[in-house]
Amino acid sequence: MIKWKHTKMALLIVAILTILSACTNEDNGSTGSDGGSGATVSISGSTSVGPLAEKLAAKYSETDNTNIEINQIGSSAGITNAISGVSEIGMSSRDLKEEEIASGLNEVIIAYDGIVVVTHPTNKVKNLTMEQVKQIFTGEVTNWSELGGDDMEIVVVSREDGSGSRDAFQEIVDYSSGELIRNAIIASGNGNIKTTVANNKHAVGFISFEYIDETISTIDINGVEANAANVLQEKYSLSRPFLFVYKEGQLTDAGQRFIDFILSEDGQLIAEEAGAIPVK
Repeated sequence: MIKWKHTKMALLIVAILTILSACTNEDNGSTGSDGGSGATVSISGSTSVGPLAEKLAAKYSETDNTNIEINQIGSSAGITNAISGVSEIGMSSRDLKEEEIASGLNEVIIAYDGIVVVTHPTNKVKNLTMEQVKQIFTGEVTNWSELGGDDMEIVVVSREDGSGSRDAFQEIVDYSSGELIRNAIIASGNGNIKTTVANNKHAVGFISFEYIDETISTIDINGVEANAANVLQEKYSLSRPFLFVYKEGQLTDAGQRFIDFILSEDGQLIAEEAGAIPVK
């Protein structure tokens, strides 16, 4: 009887150790310590940075099985999410404001972007000064004939409030939201602006370099073509940084690994192939 009790005790101990071992292995898998297994990194923000982030995440997933969740909701919303902890990382296509920096946010420039003024492909106007761009968007100039084009009304297409692209564009061109022409069409996202302009001979808007294709015509600024080389040489003035922002102590190891990948040679090559301008 004593021997049977000892045997049952031994079996019980073995069973307990087996369960503990299984739990330990499961926990290790969820921490991402084995190359990101089970880890999730939540990212939200700019619709300009978003497409690039998705391309980078897709490539990153080939070597690290961390789950990268990307939600394109606009720069200001993404920054707010990073501050509040709703998202681990926020994406911004504008510089941080003083109050956002004061909230404890850190920023990492993952690439640079140019903003290009675009029109319908049939538009004859191919070059504008920065002052003329301002006059168009504030309503001082309302007909393409005033700029060397056909006699037709100018239809301004801009982004929604909170858009990093809009904030950056207005800051560089030097006008405020209150000065934007009142009858401007407000489009949500770069893709919507491109589609609107591509289907309206009167329209003019602004989009990120990575959205340029044959459906729209690009405008030179002060005689300088909108391309990466001119941005890096600081000849083309309509440009801004693409940022990842996060709160101190909120960035996980998995999030840091993703950022490290983006800033690596491979990551920057992907950024360049996607139409962004690499930081190095």
